[in-house]
Amino acid sequence: MRTGIQQKVSAVITRGYVTFLLLLLSTFTLANSILIPMDDKQANHLKAYGIAFSVLKADVDVDWLLNYRGGSFMVKYSSVVEKECRVRGVSYEVVSDAQTNRILTLIADPDVNMNVVKLQKAPKVVVYSPIKVSPSEFENNDAVLLVLAYAEIPFEVVYDEEVLNGDLAKYDWLHLHHEDFTGQYGRNMRRMTVEDVKAQEDIARRHGYAKVSHMKLAVAKSIKEFCAGGGYLFAMCSAAETLDIALAAEGVDIVDSSFDGDGIDPNAQSKLDFNQTVAFQNFTLEYQEGYGGMAFSNINSTASSGYYQSLDFFSLFDFSAKWDIIPAMLVQNHENVIKEFYGQTTAFTKSTVKPNVLVLGQSKSSDRYLYGELGRGQWVFYGGHDPEGRRGGGHRMATDLNLYPHSAGYRLILNNVLFPSARKKKRKT
Repeated sequence: MRTGIQQKVSAVITRGYVTFLLLLLSTFTLANSILIPMDDKQANHLKAYGIAFSVLKADVDVDWLLNYRGGSFMVKYSSVVEKECRVRGVSYEVVSDAQTNRILTLIADPDVNMNVVKLQKAPKVVVYSPIKVSPSEFENNDAVLLVLAYAEIPFEVVYDEEVLNGDLAKYDWLHLHHEDFTGQYGRNMRRMTVEDVKAQEDIARRHGYAKVSHMKLAVAKSIKEFCAGGGYLFAMCSAAETLDIALAAEGVDIVDSSFDGDGIDPNAQSKLDFNQTVAFQNFTLEYQEGYGGMAFSNINSTASSGYYQSLDFFSLFDFSAKWDIIPAMLVQNHENVIKEFYGQTTAFTKSTVKPNVLVLGQSKSSDRYLYGELGRGQWVFYGGHDPEGRRGGGHRMATDLNLYPHSAGYRLILNNVLFPSARKKKRKT
């Protein structure tokens, strides 16, 4: 049985996409451009990214105008692009060559914090999710699955089997979300069904692992290798935290007997190897028996104060678009103060973040949005589960993105989706 997300994915892929691309290629002209503004004049910020992605899929360049009207997009005029903007409810402006030149001249001014980044090729996008192998209805609130489908950006889904088989090499961009790489099934039976647990046990057995925790470690190491080899990794919620915990705990039993039949190594904390982690160091594990608690470690800044802690806002840093191009791309937005949102891992304790990690966004008490480089690859960790998540009756409610077309929190996700298409330059500062 296909989940709602899988049905949406199928709808995106079968939407006459090939026909659209062929028409698109045949209708670009040298005269005039289409400007897709991303400031408050934009009717649907999220779907605008889907327009940019569709142009890239046709092997046509997109200019990303950093800090110009909220990080606008500009492409050569095409009647197909114009029509698609109208169909998807995306605001656009047809600008003459003279107007285009004036915009580019303004952006090139050395005293103005703007830049033009050329986006060239659509990345091959994949999402790591248990919807591949089981019902996993909780994953229908995976923010990235939701926004990719809403923006009509095509993607594929993999899980442990595909990762262990080496399939990540087929892709450019990998997303991880509400996942537990420690082998404790999320410490939360409200999201982990019997079918989910059995599916993971079956994969572990097929690949010769005695425990799910051993299998998950192998998956975590494969994901790290994918990034180090040149891939782009984007993780949210508990995936960002548990990936590093699993890597640090290689060879150490940190899993309670209720999950794997034997106890935790009493010296586990002292045996953690922080040299193996991607983003975090010097963190302390949270030991709780069974499903008595949902915390993994003090990486999560809200671990000790509860899932329902009252939250406020976090701020994005203002980077130089001309010198610090990578972080400037990742923080493009029409708002620089963004509403906080919950997750099993809501935000990151400042003292646990490695000094070589670049903080893109933070609140007074925690870091929220992180960037780093690993080998030839790059990664971003973004705290929280769903930027527009709501709760009712004690349970997470499904998010209808038709109600949040201007979500600044979701825009950060889509910045990351487009990021691999850019000609990337190293940071200066």
